[in-house]
Amino acid sequence: MKKKKFFKIIAVNVLVASQLLLAACGNNSEKAGSDSKEYSSDSKLEVSWTAMLHTPSPPTDVVLNKIEEATNADINFNWVPDASKEERITAALASGELSDIVSLTMLTNSSVRQSLKSGMFWEVEKYLDDYDNLKQISEEIRSAASIDGKLYGVPFQKDLARSGLLLRKDWLDNLGLKVPTTLDELYEVARAFTEDDPDGNGKDDTVGFGDRNELRYGSFKTLSSYFGTPNGWAVDENGTFTHEVETQAYKDTMNYSRKLYENGYLDKDFAVTAKNDQMDKFAQGKTGIFTGLVGVTGLLNLAEGIQEEMEIVPVNKIKGPDGKHHIWSENSGVGGLLAFPKTEVESEAELKRILQFINDLIDEEVFMLMTGGIEGTHYEIDENGAFQIIDNELWQKDVQPFSSSRPSEITHSLIDANPAKQQVNELIEENAEFAVLDPTVPLDSQTASERGTELEKIIIDATIKYIMGEIDEKGFDAEVEKWKKSGGDAMAQEFEEAYKKAQK
Repeated sequence: MKKKKFFKIIAVNVLVASQLLLAACGNNSEKAGSDSKEYSSDSKLEVSWTAMLHTPSPPTDVVLNKIEEATNADINFNWVPDASKEERITAALASGELSDIVSLTMLTNSSVRQSLKSGMFWEVEKYLDDYDNLKQISEEIRSAASIDGKLYGVPFQKDLARSGLLLRKDWLDNLGLKVPTTLDELYEVARAFTEDDPDGNGKDDTVGFGDRNELRYGSFKTLSSYFGTPNGWAVDENGTFTHEVETQAYKDTMNYSRKLYENGYLDKDFAVTAKNDQMDKFAQGKTGIFTGLVGVTGLLNLAEGIQEEMEIVPVNKIKGPDGKHHIWSENSGVGGLLAFPKTEVESEAELKRILQFINDLIDEEVFMLMTGGIEGTHYEIDENGAFQIIDNELWQKDVQPFSSSRPSEITHSLIDANPAKQQVNELIEENAEFAVLDPTVPLDSQTASERGTELEKIIIDATIKYIMGEIDEKGFDAEVEKWKKSGGDAMAQEFEEAYKKAQK
């Protein structure tokens, strides 16, 4: 039997580079006897899994034991904090020291794409239709998750577009404001939340927009959608690609954000604020606008005992200058890949057994374990068939960390007893009607694969500096020219070639 390559739960504070080196010491010895291992669909699986952790601490074993029982598996999680995933995953890919399953959630990351194209991971397309749940993965999602037409893992299935805004409804009510429907109205809410004492405590201690140190999942990407900015790239009828930074809508978004920042309506510390800190500020009543619809449950949980009066209203429709609704789609409904390194999964028989395990994770029983936990302990279904968490604190400890590792968030649906969460679910479904796709998701560019992350940093840094007033438009344009000459133009050309080839 294979030795365990990772501890059952690895504490976040000891998940450092030295752990990878320790894993390396054990890999060679344990593989010596694995060639003779027999795998069948009903054999007990011992599997290690590098997964992303979006919570402060890893989960307890309470729900893990139930998941193992339901999937006939012994699962050894290697939890990687989401905030440090780029550094940790890049290091692991470079060293080649990986687990049986690796959650690769950064498909645009150049190191990840290079590793996938290098043949490091199994191609799985031909196997998916052999499993009752995996065969339901749509052709659109398979295509979007592929690189050069090859699928190097099981796609995480997500909703097409999950972004939007969460606003303090109680603050709106206190100030006599309505839910904003335009960019001008949203700006006025940000101003009022900052200047008009929305919590009524007589202190100047609130800010409109909370934000964090990234453009994609902070406020900027969503605001740029409202302005009509392309989602990464735009392609015209001639197959010509234009990057979002070369559009006026992108600059309009920067000017809007800069005005928010200059007037103090956008958190002055956004450039050095991590996601968890952004959530804490909202939960503590320091900010009143949060970007990301799916954060509603986490924010309400954090606010318990601190902001008991908190009410949140989710917003998904803000009209742009063209009078229409737009929202960016995150990787066309693909949240990444569950990938299987050939160094760890050494035979087709082992791969098939692991694919059976992934398939089993999509079963409703396991989906509910990873979503709600144990019925009667963590959640209940009320007389109206609505889902409700019984003990938030217990749920956060035992269950919440597993939710981001569900292979599919769209196969099963729940009616949430929490009106705000149910409304979020409905708005996310509605977002699909006006979602803006990134046309490069299924395409490949050698420059993007090799240096995409490095080139993206030029744009990110320039945009943040512009918002903060550290450079002017001329300075930003100079950085865009630097980006173009350093590889931006090459990426556009390569995407055009890949696009035209795909159209044939």
